[in-house]
Amino acid sequence: MTGYALAAAGAALFSTKAIFIKLAFQDVANGSLLLAWRMIFALPVFVVVGALTLARRRREGLAPPGLPNVVRAMFTGIIGYYVAAILDFKGLEYISAQMERLVLFTYPIFVMVLGYAFFSQRLTRTGVLGGLITYSGLALVFGSGLFAGGRGVITGTLLVLGAALSFALYQLLAKRNIQVLGAALFTAISLATSAVASIIHYMVESGGANFSAPPRFLMLAAGTAAIATIIPSFLMNAGMARIGPQSVAMISTLSPVVTILLAVWILGEPFSWVDAAGSSLVLLGVALYTFGDSKAQKGPA
Repeated sequence: MTGYALAAAGAALFSTKAIFIKLAFQDVANGSLLLAWRMIFALPVFVVVGALTLARRRREGLAPPGLPNVVRAMFTGIIGYYVAAILDFKGLEYISAQMERLVLFTYPIFVMVLGYAFFSQRLTRTGVLGGLITYSGLALVFGSGLFAGGRGVITGTLLVLGAALSFALYQLLAKRNIQVLGAALFTAISLATSAVASIIHYMVESGGANFSAPPRFLMLAAGTAAIATIIPSFLMNAGMARIGPQSVAMISTLSPVVTILLAVWILGEPFSWVDAAGSSLVLLGVALYTFGDSKAQKGPA
């Protein structure tokens, strides 16, 4: 129950990310700059948490983490929190917060496909049916958005699909690392690494180190770091350590609902009957897949 509660809280807070980003884009529509500031605010927290966790391990007489484990955690963080994040932030320059959350929410289907292709996991009829329902709903929402937004919707959707693919790979790789390092140390290493990578990315893209931005933009970036990154990252990884990635994915079905409600309420985004039907299909498909997969994963304690 603790694992489910942690995962639910993390999913709800993660769902505020697109809202913070869209509000910040009202001042400066630059995803790379916003991601860099998000990580600038977050990096000290992860460094402190990592140092405290290592100190506690020493007090408990535990051996320090081996270099291969640290490198694996760094690599996993770059995939899940740098590559996925930069694609996601860039995608939000083109599509609505609702569309972004629905597209990103399809990552459990990528978990199924990648797990079958590269991690010797089996496909189930429930999973395949869930995938078909999910992408039918996504196609419905995409068609509605394409009619209203034009070519930019295609670009944004492809970018966020890339983010979903990266995050799915992260989910598959993270579980073993968390079991070896513990949730806190793994989160600190993986996110600190991705923070540095995100800052370097902006400097390379902008050709310098000019991070100037309006005060409101910086406040929203800080909110993105604290409320939509730091706290939910630890909550989700702690939940994953207790109940596994499949169950975390199932609990995360509430995330798009929260994002849609906030987008309509705060951003004033339209929400039509077509959007409602497509969103319902996406939620139904992912819930069907994750429910069936979580049942398949259950075994002797």
